[in-house]
Amino acid sequence: MDTIWNMLQSETIEQTAPTIAGGRVLEYQPFDCDNHYYEAADAFTRHVPKAMQPRCVQWCEIEGRRYHVVGGKVSHAVANPTWNPIAKPGALYDYFRGNVSDRSPAEMLRDREPLPAEYHDRDARVARLDEQGIRSVWLFPTLGVLYEELLKHDIEAVKTQFRAFNRWVDEDWGCNYRDRIYAAPYISLCDVDFAIEELEWALDRDARTIVLRPAAVWTALGPRSPGDELFDPFWSRVNEAGVTVVIHAGDSGYSSQGYAEDGFGGNIGSGKPKPSIKSFAIERAAQDWLMTLTLERMFERFPNLRIASIENGSTFLPDLFRKLRSQAAKSPGWFTEDPTESFREHVWINPFWEDDVHEVVDHMGPDRVIFGSDWPHIEGLPNPLDYVGELDRFDDDATRKILLENTVGLNERRPV
Repeated sequence: MDTIWNMLQSETIEQTAPTIAGGRVLEYQPFDCDNHYYEAADAFTRHVPKAMQPRCVQWCEIEGRRYHVVGGKVSHAVANPTWNPIAKPGALYDYFRGNVSDRSPAEMLRDREPLPAEYHDRDARVARLDEQGIRSVWLFPTLGVLYEELLKHDIEAVKTQFRAFNRWVDEDWGCNYRDRIYAAPYISLCDVDFAIEELEWALDRDARTIVLRPAAVWTALGPRSPGDELFDPFWSRVNEAGVTVVIHAGDSGYSSQGYAEDGFGGNIGSGKPKPSIKSFAIERAAQDWLMTLTLERMFERFPNLRIASIENGSTFLPDLFRKLRSQAAKSPGWFTEDPTESFREHVWINPFWEDDVHEVVDHMGPDRVIFGSDWPHIEGLPNPLDYVGELDRFDDDATRKILLENTVGLNERRPV
């Protein structure tokens, strides 16, 4: 840990005065592992060849409102993909805290504002980071993590769309902008050669993370596990480059099997949504993906892999560890190392901000938990450093690891 701390002191970002947040004095600025942009109007179209546009993402207008058409079907994943006007960051904070005020989500979302510059302009975002007391951020899509599911049956469309989307990400945000903003290229494994090409492109642009969706991979041969040997050339290159792989919440295609209406989004903003098992789809997807990689011994096969689970929650961890121990006991000779310890060595967890972070640390240790605010999303925190109050029972060393050092370590490539 001394090595990481010395690295922090030697970085080019100027050290600032102490930050006061959550009743604590921080002698450093935190690194937020979960920030988002709102995609520009041409984010999905700017670099898509005209002949392919009907198979990818287009715009349409219905009764005076604009929507995305994805693979020829109107998407209602969000009510207003133009983002203008936009609900304020953390608008649903009380709802996710347990909604003790008994207000409806629709009421919470009524307070809207014109689209702020920092949601779509990187220089304005850097200025906002300065105001927030945030050192650096990992930056992820809002809609970009939803559309592979809608296109998965058309492999060429997936490849065309996300190659084009990544070019937009680099132009508007940059894979590394001023050592403050690290926007993650989105990689689909639908075609392993394509995935490697996009990975090499990302590495050439100093990407510190790449983002995949936690889902089975839809290929020309049908669905495959991400640990299938078909994808070994991709994972081998990731392993060699030492770049961090992020799985981020999105549309993983999970079905409620008739217990609730499927489809990403839903009616959270349309009144008082009734509880259903659909609420747990994000965590189910992350648990399945992470457990699959462990059961398929990916961390033994590729010992330099580092996986960060971002905005997927954490309450699945006790069940995941129980199942890994059970599978290891039932499969003598399969694992060469304890799968639970392998998981803890290679996986970092960003809990939902409303999760009990102390419980997460009990399972993962303070070295494997990372702070992310989900700013400026409505289900995130109103201000990123509101999270500091959640760490009130940790000492200064553990707090610094969670708020800064763990993500700084992941942000540095660790080539073999």
